[in-house]
Parts: sequence; structure tokens; C-alpha cells
Amino acid sequence: MTDQLSVAVLGTGIMGAAMARNLCRAGLDVRVWNRTHDRAEPLAADGARVAATPAEAVTGADVVLTMLHDGPAVLETMTAAAPALRPGAVWLQSTTVGVEALPALAELARTHESLFVDSPVLGTRGPAEEGRLTVLAAGPAEVRDTLGPVLDAVGQRTVWISDDGSSAAATRLKLVCNSWVLTLNQGTAEALALAAGLGVDPRGFLDAVSGGPLDCGYLRVKSAAILDADYTPSFSVSSAAKDARLIVEAGTAAGVRLDVAAAGAERLRRAEEQGHGAEDMAATYFASFD
Repeated sequence: MTDQLSVAVLGTGIMGAAMARNLCRAGLDVRVWNRTHDRAEPLAADGARVAATPAEAVTGADVVLTMLHDGPAVLETMTAAAPALRPGAVWLQSTTVGVEALPALAELARTHESLFVDSPVLGTRGPAEEGRLTVLAAGPAEVRDTLGPVLDAVGQRTVWISDDGSSAAATRLKLVCNSWVLTLNQGTAEALALAAGLGVDPRGFLDAVSGGPLDCGYLRVKSAAILDADYTPSFSVSSAAKDARLIVEAGTAAGVRLDVAAAGAERLRRAEEQGHGAEDMAATYFASFD
């Protein structure tokens, strides 16, 4: 290890870019890579070094953080990067990849003598930008001191679930958490769509549940997005659709029937098909209408 911890961030979308900025602000040596180079370039102003390839980004890095779209994207990117990994580098895998994709990633890390940490995060754009994510982590105990500055920079809390990153323990918990997130989002969108269809003032609905057991922060946030027609992505329809598919697949594999999750996945698919994929997942509101 050098005196200044070196971190490579692969994937600079909504979440990855926010995490990279917070790592720079924490005084770490940060290098970044993104498939679309232009999306990584602005991070140079924050002090990050922008790499042309995944291998260039990870060369000499103490920690590699992956925050890409899905499991196949992570596997492709890290397969390209892996020959440049130094032995003993810690791979902090924060993409929501699902249970089935996890073993191949853990095996890739083992083959290249890196220490694998299954570490999906809870939170969207706002918490990511403010360094207030919750990190769900499963990985060898000996990496915790090394990862301390990284985890402190990107999150307000780290929940260590297991010492075995290949167990998918953190990924399994993330899918359970996201099933609840998506249920709240879909329920809000459908309630406001029904209000519109029945000629009910949606603000009357929000006032009726205000302060009671049916009220919650997510209802307020997603209702505001719909009522203000502001679909600036915090968590996009396309990302939510991917997670919804992973949740349904995991339930099926476990023998658990997830009727609500399956219906939600279909709503997200329909919203994406309507052209709302890059918008916030509150845009599933439009899936209620032809």
C-alpha cells in the first residue's frame, strides 16, 4: 500500500460519478473509467484521473470499485481490467448484479488474486452525492481496515453481513431491500394514476394519508416528481427494470412466487418501451395509460 490509497472507479453514471467525487474530496488518489468517455471527463475537475481503458484505470490501484449497469457489464469490464490488477487488490463490487451473476465475478477475482467484496449500496442520487449511502458488504475481514477510507467517503453506514464475498449474502439482502423500494414506487405511481383516471385531486389523497401509518417519505418524493412532471433520474426506469427482473428471477429460483414484483417488472418494461427508460422510475406512472 502507498501512503495515499489509490481507488479505481469503473462506471461513472449517476451513482459511480457521485461516489468518485466523494472519494476525491476525501483526498484519495482516484482514477475513473466509463464506457462512454465523455461521462467520465467532468470528474477531472474534481481531481480524478480519467483512464482510457479499464486496465489503465486499475493499474496499481489498491481498491477497484465497480458501479456499472448489470452483471454482464461488470464481467466484461473486469475481464478486460483483470490482467492489470495487482495481487492483493480489493475489488469492491457495488453494482446490483443478482444472485446468478455473482459466482463468476468472485471466481474472476480469485483467479487474479484480488480480494472480492460483494458490496451493493442502498440509496439513489441524493444520498450518493452527499456520501450518505448504506453499504451492504460481504467479504474477508482483513480488508476492512483498507476499505475504511473508501467506505467512509461514500457512505454513512456499512453493514457487514458475511466474511465470504462469494456467498452473495449482500446481494441477496440488496434484492430484498429493492423489492420494497420498487413496491413503494409502483404503488405511488398507480395511486396517482388512479386518482387522475377517477378525477380525484391527487393532493387530496396525499392530504388524507398525511401523518398516518399510510404515509411515508418515498410516497412524498415520488408523488412530487409525478405532480411536478420532474423525472430527472435519481434511479432510472431502465435500472429499476433490470433490478425488478433480478428480483423475480431470484424469487423463482428460491421457489418464492412474487406476484407484485412480477407485475411491477412488467410496468417498468412497459414504461421503458414507451420511451421513459432514462427518466426517474416515478415515470412508471405513464405505464398506467396507453
